[in-house]
Amino acid sequence: MAEPEIDVVAIGNAIVDVLSQADDGFLETHGLAKGVMTLIDASGAEGLYAAMGPGVEMSGGSAANTVAGLASFGGSAGFIGKVRDDQLGAVFSHDIRSLGVSFTTAPATEGAATARCLILVTPDAQRTLNTYLGACTVLGPDDIDPETISAAKVIYLEGYLWDPPGAKQAFRKAMDIARKAGRKVALSLSDPFCVDRYREEFHALVTDGVDLLFANEAELISLYEAESFDEALQQIRGHCEVAALTRGDKGSVVVSGDEVHVIDAEPVARLVDTTGAGDLYAAGFLFGYTQGEDLARCGRLGGLAASEVISHFGARPETPLKALL
Repeated sequence: MAEPEIDVVAIGNAIVDVLSQADDGFLETHGLAKGVMTLIDASGAEGLYAAMGPGVEMSGGSAANTVAGLASFGGSAGFIGKVRDDQLGAVFSHDIRSLGVSFTTAPATEGAATARCLILVTPDAQRTLNTYLGACTVLGPDDIDPETISAAKVIYLEGYLWDPPGAKQAFRKAMDIARKAGRKVALSLSDPFCVDRYREEFHALVTDGVDLLFANEAELISLYEAESFDEALQQIRGHCEVAALTRGDKGSVVVSGDEVHVIDAEPVARLVDTTGAGDLYAAGFLFGYTQGEDLARCGRLGGLAASEVISHFGARPETPLKALL
């Protein structure tokens, strides 16, 4: 069996983020659920964009943020996701390639526009995401290149993309290729919203198809419909090889069989924007994992990356993460 040539290949939504500051009153006026991700249609995206204050545009998408962070550590990464051949599609493609991430997915030439996520950041640094998926929804199994999947140590799947039927087929194809090539499969649960919609399917994936699970406290509790984090923690043990579980300012817990590591959060001088905290935690963890570090060290690297990204606006590092090591 050939040795892997790249650390991580991620499959996820190719999105351009628009970040703007807002207060709780704005969220209430527009009926927005604070701190979660909500899917909106094209007209909803246009209306909300018009109502928002001044915004900053930058490439995003959960799994794309993760491989951007991994590349910032010095790891090698690829990304599979769908954009349209429009202006925002060109922005996304340029941005991710400029970071050293391989991105070769062919853009759609017709249909919906490139996806965008309208992110409202309140003074308490919470982020409320409103996502128009656009071209992301046409990602399908034909976009999965077997050579690319087989070349990676880890395939990282974004739970946000577990909605369109074509994307599910793409995920299952990638998982099958990875399994046959002896590679690891990682899944991020992404959001309690996703877990609520696909609890049974995620259960089956975690039990049967996933080696590494990434979830925050709310997502894990939702997955097992548990009363507490500790109760959910007992249920995840033994269901996958490794579970990396984030708890905000409480740090993280990494579980692998009987092995449990409780890792304190990295100190942050000023909390500005929690957008991308989970994505960058996964970046640091996967960087350590693919470099052969022990699980406690992987968790600490995840915390380090998360602490950098929440100290400024935006979901990608401003300081090269390799320098923080």
